[in-house]
Amino acid sequence: MNPRDISQASDPDLRASLTALRRAAALARKTAIQTGTDLVVVRDGQTVWISADTLRNQTKTDRDSAR
Repeated sequence: MNPRDISQASDPDLRASLTALRRAAALARKTAIQTGTDLVVVRDGQTVWISADTLRNQTKTDRDSAR
């Protein structure tokens, strides 16, 4: 299912699930930065560890580009 399909689902929990997943991902990034731990994700079927420093730099870059 793509995001457009989910947004039109009849089940309200399913419609809200994409937003909940994004919120959970943002909280996981924030927690990793605060605790100085790596964030572990799967990209293209590969396990990837993202350091807290990399997350900090990405967050700073995102904030700078939003201005």
